[in-house]
Amino acid sequence: MTQNLYHPFKFSDKVTIPGNLFLAPMAGYTDAAWRGFAALWGSDMGYTEMVSCEALSRDSARTMGMMRKADEEKFYAIQIFVSNPETAVKALPQVLEQDPSVIDINCGCPVPKVLKSGCGAALGRDPEKLHSIVKALTERTDVPVTVKIRSGWDKNSLNFLEAADAAQQAGAAAVTLHPRTRSQDYAGNADWTLIKKLKEHVHIPVIASGDMFSPEAVKEVLETTGCDGVMIARGAVGYPEIFRYSRELLTTGEYTKILQKQKLENAMEHFRRSVKYIGAEMACKEMKKHLCCYTKGLPGSAEIRNRIVFCTKAEEYLGILRDFMSQC
Repeated sequence: MTQNLYHPFKFSDKVTIPGNLFLAPMAGYTDAAWRGFAALWGSDMGYTEMVSCEALSRDSARTMGMMRKADEEKFYAIQIFVSNPETAVKALPQVLEQDPSVIDINCGCPVPKVLKSGCGAALGRDPEKLHSIVKALTERTDVPVTVKIRSGWDKNSLNFLEAADAAQQAGAAAVTLHPRTRSQDYAGNADWTLIKKLKEHVHIPVIASGDMFSPEAVKEVLETTGCDGVMIARGAVGYPEIFRYSRELLTTGEYTKILQKQKLENAMEHFRRSVKYIGAEMACKEMKKHLCCYTKGLPGSAEIRNRIVFCTKAEEYLGILRDFMSQC
């Protein structure tokens, strides 16, 4: 049974991903540098941070840049957020220009400014509108269209089955469930029993999301829910090796951890890649959150994080990490 948990993931007759371990879309995190680096560590496909269809329809250069594909990515998904089919259709040509493997619709973001525009979790609570958006896209492209939903708006309105039904009937190729409500945000625990319930309810593939912070958790969710694949989000930040570990665990029953020094080498390499894609000045700002996670849990890491926070130049970052490595 263990060997069967890691397998190819078929989105459509034309799109099959070699494996079923995905890097989840995360606003402010999953840029080209991070997705490309995660691919080197075993992510079978990465998702862009959510891209505004409204901004794309206005030809926003910044938003177009968020869809950039990394050199290392053989497959990648563009996640969009939108509140109506008209805007989705208007933005579609810009999305298709990037040649994504999959187009994913965000129906779960709990951020207030996203909700106010009728997107994210607000769309997830309106199955009829969700259906119209998915249908508008699937009628205009052969690229698989998928949705990522939450379990509901709050504990009194768990409508994930209705939302999944609407997406499936409109032609969605797969559905991802993060089994927390909008009101939970990221607090509490993800209820994996709802993933099992969804898998038993729909006939399209189901991807699990939520609380996968270890290879053991990845294995458990696949075993207990019967889902077809997993999306690793916060569990992969500063920990790209989770993809390699998970694959090894699923295929051999065990995995070998890298040394502490390798984790710091990963931090340095990720930083260099960020500089390559967005330039040194922006990388110095954007990489702080990543670098703090790379060093978390290592001896003396608190001091390193305090120093990293005040860095403004690339060589400062690299110098601190080199000093830290010399102590390992």
